[in-house]
Amino acid sequence: MGDHKPLSAVIGSSNAAPAEVTLFHFAALPFRVTIRAPMSELQRQLGAGTATSVVVANMIGAGIFTTTGLMLAEAKSGTLVLLAWFLGGVIALCGALCYAELATMMPRAGGEYAYLREIYGPLPAFLTGWTSFFVGFSAPIAASAMGGAAYLRAALELEISRLAPPRVVEKAIAVILVLALSLLHSLGVRLGGRVQNVLTLLKVVLLVGMVAGGFVVRAGTGGESEPLSGPGVADFRGLGVALLWVMFAYSGWNAAAYLGEEVERPERTLPRSLLLGTLAVMLIYVAVNALFLTARDASQFAGRVTVFDVAVRQIFGEAAGRWSSFLVFFALLSSLSAYVLIGPRVYFAMARDGLFFQGAAAVHPQFATPARAIWAQASCACVMVLSGTFDQLLTYIGFALGIFPWMAVAGVMVLRRREPQRERPYRAWGYPVTPVFFLLAMAAILAVSFAGRPRESLIALATVAAGVPVYYLWFRSRA
Repeated sequence: MGDHKPLSAVIGSSNAAPAEVTLFHFAALPFRVTIRAPMSELQRQLGAGTATSVVVANMIGAGIFTTTGLMLAEAKSGTLVLLAWFLGGVIALCGALCYAELATMMPRAGGEYAYLREIYGPLPAFLTGWTSFFVGFSAPIAASAMGGAAYLRAALELEISRLAPPRVVEKAIAVILVLALSLLHSLGVRLGGRVQNVLTLLKVVLLVGMVAGGFVVRAGTGGESEPLSGPGVADFRGLGVALLWVMFAYSGWNAAAYLGEEVERPERTLPRSLLLGTLAVMLIYVAVNALFLTARDASQFAGRVTVFDVAVRQIFGEAAGRWSSFLVFFALLSSLSAYVLIGPRVYFAMARDGLFFQGAAAVHPQFATPARAIWAQASCACVMVLSGTFDQLLTYIGFALGIFPWMAVAGVMVLRRREPQRERPYRAWGYPVTPVFFLLAMAAILAVSFAGRPRESLIALATVAAGVPVYYLWFRSRA
């Protein structure tokens, strides 16, 4: 009948692209059959630019646009606020240096989930994934979508209250944003990466342009401003709570580690993206807040969540308010896209290890994305948007997410002692000073935050602890 090809030539490896092979020949006409190999692994398709933009996009989000006013209310000193932003950047840089060592040793999907599983075992790894699903990604996705929807409605001046209340309109827009970006990132890693790069570049250009233009305007008007009180007014508790808000704004400095299984040349790409992304955001944060605090009457920012709009109106005039709303919308859209991209990699890694629903480990045969994990996350985020409970999660998100990076950085020292001969493509610069500084600084911030916000801190701890019985029930049911 013709030439037969062996089955092994048709199927190939699990990582191979779908192969088109000729099984039979009839006369001169070949009948071609395309068989797609089942995929169980993610593909290395992302470069250093995308990995760095993911770090930047994860970090520059709601925090920079909302927390400075809250920090001024706590610390009561512009000098201490700037100091807090600088110290937060140093802490994040130390964490990024340590994560770079872990990421190059274990270039796998899931970030600290993969690290904690190898260092401490499956229970701590499960707990970080459990916390990430609810607090680390789904809640920020809901918050970024709701914030972006509010700013978009304000920027477009949508006067549709006769059709539906503004809150209902914003929720509808937020759900559309979540679903649209989830669809985008499920259709391909390269496509999603390109869109992420564009959104991140736009956000950085707009922020840098706003800072540069703001200082030019301030210089042209003489730079008169109402002086803020000196640092002597603030106490240790106020600075500690302010630092918690700062670390919430800096959260995402470890984002590239979650893509460890999909970046090209991880031994070079991961350290560069973690360090360059964190350093760039640190410089932007300090510059933006320096501009905020040189506004005509920066004392009006204290306690204001909409500090960005207030500062822009004071510096550039009332007409700039609408454009600032567009700026914040695109900034939050970039962050939302980064959360949608990163989170499913954690659930994928957990499912592959048998610690999450097995369907989350499936890789789409055509697009090579963890599509089911993406849609599980999108469903949870949409429920939070519609129920309105996501804002309660955000009150303790900073505390809950400070626990597991602390354990991961401590793991650098554990592995150095336990496995000194293990190959390390990158060694954390400044070891052991960098991990020790990070651990002490974060422990102090968490302790002071617990004293200042005991209710939210206890709820955060309860959320993490609730994963322990779920873990044992999960394994009992599987057994």
